[in-house]
Amino acid sequence: MTSFQQARIDLGAQLRQLRESAHLSGKDLAERLGWQPSKVSRLENARQTATEDDVVVWAQAVQTSPEVTDQLIAQAIALLERHDDWKQRHRGGLAAIQEDIRDLEARTRLFRVFEPGIVVGLLQTTEYARHVFRKIKRLYSAPDQIDAAVRVRMQRQEILYDPTRAFRFVVPEAVLHTRLAPVDVMRGQLDRLLAVSTLPNVEFGVIPFAAELPSSPINGFWVYNEAMVGVATMTKDLVLRDPDDIAFYVNAFDEYCKVAHFDESGRAIIIRILREYGKQSSL
Repeated sequence: MTSFQQARIDLGAQLRQLRESAHLSGKDLAERLGWQPSKVSRLENARQTATEDDVVVWAQAVQTSPEVTDQLIAQAIALLERHDDWKQRHRGGLAAIQEDIRDLEARTRLFRVFEPGIVVGLLQTTEYARHVFRKIKRLYSAPDQIDAAVRVRMQRQEILYDPTRAFRFVVPEAVLHTRLAPVDVMRGQLDRLLAVSTLPNVEFGVIPFAAELPSSPINGFWVYNEAMVGVATMTKDLVLRDPDDIAFYVNAFDEYCKVAHFDESGRAIIIRILREYGKQSSL
């Protein structure tokens, strides 16, 4: 067990103790907080990492002291600032990771996403997602929860239709050529991108092969509001909250936007690649 997971277990145990001391069942607490009961269980049993917001509302609901609340907040922040071990996370289940992400997205109004290697989860089709999760399962020896993980990922996408949120996605053209699934699945995925790119609150930019990049696209990153940045590597999931780090990634994102093609120009690139896949299907 990693020190990260042990710290998450310790925090979950403290949250459970506070709930029980307040004579609340998990269902009672979930109703007070407007959560699904499963979220209370996931936090208490260390299947999900509690955020600062989670522990604040939990502490308010169980009416704990300001001193205890401050201690819980410090623990939650420390967890989120740690390097998260992806292999350990995947052992907890693919679906649980998707639940973690959904909770984070629910607190976000402005999404800025650069992804150099894969179609972003919020934009994936069911079949594309299924092929991606199969590869993740094999790579990280994750439990076989592919159907559940796909289901939660599709549920996450409902947020795209919330007009109070704004989404800006940028990908290099190479992402649309990268075969993470059979040709027919790739064609369906590109059709999905064409449709989503027309939503009024979604901007989808493609950096063409011919464009000169402002920097090397080493890792993808997500900027959530102005509050934090998520940077994924093969083995670590970095959560950055320092204002200088956030400003750096916002600037990097803006630089990629300058060379990306949006709207009809971006869709023209997708249509061209779709035709290329069509030729491959006919061979």
